[in-house]
Amino acid sequence: MSLTDKGYRITMDDIVREGHDILRRKVAEVKFPLSDADRNAMDAMMRYLEESQDDELAEQYGLRAGVGISANQVGLDRRMFAVLFTDIMEDEEENPTLYAHKLFNPKIVSHSAAMTYLPDGEGCLSVDRPVEGIVPRYEKIKLKAYDENGKEVLLKLKGYPAIVMQHELDHLNGVMFYDHINESDPQAEPKGVNIQSLW
Repeated sequence: MSLTDKGYRITMDDIVREGHDILRRKVAEVKFPLSDADRNAMDAMMRYLEESQDDELAEQYGLRAGVGISANQVGLDRRMFAVLFTDIMEDEEENPTLYAHKLFNPKIVSHSAAMTYLPDGEGCLSVDRPVEGIVPRYEKIKLKAYDENGKEVLLKLKGYPAIVMQHELDHLNGVMFYDHINESDPQAEPKGVNIQSLW
């Protein structure tokens, strides 16, 4: 059984690690209507996120928790990613916003001049080592993509959701999160930019 078969369960063995060339390539656009292979792969990616966030299943299958996963992280040359998370900035609220999206051919159509970053840095399923440093991201973005039925989706995002989407979109363009970190001073904020920590 392979990733493009219906009902496939992705494990950490399927996750491509840093150093693999597919993580450094701009991957190919998805064609509509979706092929069964692309639809099945996307379903498997979302299932991974769901299971990785379930403590019992994550332990059973040895999964690292993830909030997003791109197709090239599982070795597929496709412009698509899945995200599943609640907005951590709304955690104190009674009903924080849940973001559960399967996005195809996503692109940023506009963004703020202001930037932000996660104070504890970013992590990645494809990176097995801790990487410290500030990863500057646009504070607000407008993202255009398509859902699995080929319908256009327009998302206006700010803060944590914007950061997650930019991280996944970077993957599809062959960019790793640590490419944004200042090599000589990892904790340095970029100069000449309106930037502040997310919290």
